[in-house]
Amino acid sequence: MRVEDVPDVLRRPGPPVTDDDADLARRAALAGAEVGLRYFAALAELPKEVKADGSVVTEADRAVETAVRDVLAAARPGDAILGEEGGLTGAGGRRWIVDPIDGTAMFVAGDDRWLVLVALEDDGGIVAAAAAVPAQGELWWARRGGGAYMGRIGDDGPGRRLRVAPGGADTPDGASLGIVPDDGQVFPAEWAMLAPLTAVARKEPWPTHAALLVADGRLDLAVQTRGQVWDFAATSLIVAEAGGRYSGLDGRPGPGAGPSLFARSAPLHEATLKLLGGS
Repeated sequence: MRVEDVPDVLRRPGPPVTDDDADLARRAALAGAEVGLRYFAALAELPKEVKADGSVVTEADRAVETAVRDVLAAARPGDAILGEEGGLTGAGGRRWIVDPIDGTAMFVAGDDRWLVLVALEDDGGIVAAAAAVPAQGELWWARRGGGAYMGRIGDDGPGRRLRVAPGGADTPDGASLGIVPDDGQVFPAEWAMLAPLTAVARKEPWPTHAALLVADGRLDLAVQTRGQVWDFAATSLIVAEAGGRYSGLDGRPGPGAGPSLFARSAPLHEATLKLLGGS
C-alpha cells in the first residue's frame, strides 16, 4: 500500500460530532484508522516486537491506541478505558474497550484485513461498538437496541443496515463457517477442539473478519479460536444487533478471554455449542 493511497479520514471524518456513544465509538475508531494506515503504508520501516505470549506488537499498535484514547478521553473524561496495550485507566461503571490493531500479524504481513475495534461497556453489557477495517475503507458499527450498520470510511451517510442470513438450517450441517485466525495460525489443539464442527460445516475464506461476515449475512458461523475481551467486545454487539448470536465456546454470554462463537440464529448457535461440548 502506498502513502498516496491512504484515505484522508481526518479530512473526511465520517460521522458528525454528537453526544451519542455509538458516534463517539466511530470517531475514535476512525482516528485510530488514520494513524494505523500511515504505519501500514510504511511497513518496511516499522520495528516489530514479540510479547511474552508470542504475539507481535509494533509501534503502530501503541500509536493507534493513543489516538483512540485521546478521542475518548476528550469526549468522556469520566469514563474508564481498557486497551490491549495501555491496560486500564480510570474507573467507573462505563468502560471503553479498545483493540488498536486487531490482527497485528496480518498488519505486519501487509494483509488488509486488520481492524481497529472500539466498544463501550455500560452496566455490565456492551452498548456501542465500532470496527474499522481501514485498509479496505470500511466502517462497521452498532448501538444496543439500535441495529448494526456498515459504510465506507469518509461517507457521512447513515450506512447500510446489517442483517444476518435469513432462514437456513438450525444445525451446523452444511453451514458456511469462517475460522479466525487463518489456517496456518490455528494451533493443533484448536483444530482438535473444532474437529466436530469442521467435519460437518463448510469452511470458507473470510476477506473481512469472519464475525462481520456473519452480521452481513455472508457466513452462517464464525469461530475465533482465541482472544481477550478487546477482541470480542465490538464484534459481539455488531453480530447481535444484526440479529445473530454470540458467546464463548464455554457458553459465557459476554465477551471475555478464550475461543468464541458467532452464529446467524439462536438455534444454530445452541446446536453448534452442543456439538462442540459447550453449555
